[in-house]
Amino acid sequence: MAGVVGTNLVAQVGFIVKDVEVTKQKWAQFLGVEAPPTQPVGDYKVTQTLYKGEPAPEASCLMAFFDVGPGLQLELIQPNEAPSTWRNYLDEKGEGIHHVAFQVKDSQEAIRSCEAVGIHVEQHGVYGDGSGEYNYMNANADLKCIVELLESYKK
Repeated sequence: MAGVVGTNLVAQVGFIVKDVEVTKQKWAQFLGVEAPPTQPVGDYKVTQTLYKGEPAPEASCLMAFFDVGPGLQLELIQPNEAPSTWRNYLDEKGEGIHHVAFQVKDSQEAIRSCEAVGIHVEQHGVYGDGSGEYNYMNANADLKCIVELLESYKK
């Protein structure tokens, strides 16, 4: 089954947190693994973050990733104070599950498919190392979460 975005395989579950350092230690203990490094989202010159269709050069976060199975990650995101989907979630809902992500082959095609069913881009950016892109699709009305589309660029 391919579903709306071309796959039904979840690649990642993302959590918004107030303190990534504290939360990653708790997840590491719970999972029985070493805590992963914390990394910044990246420089705006690379990420070119758009929030609600507008440039968001101040939007930033700290992240930590746990690999928890074949092709599945838990992502912890600590947003800064600038407007972003991350900050908005923390301000409106507090800490918790923000998104469910899917690895897609063609972001633009997946976006068109989502828009056809009423799910629209809320935030877009390029990975901090330039190797791919993400699109947060606002599916709160129907799916009760953000759907993230991840596309890794071929090198």
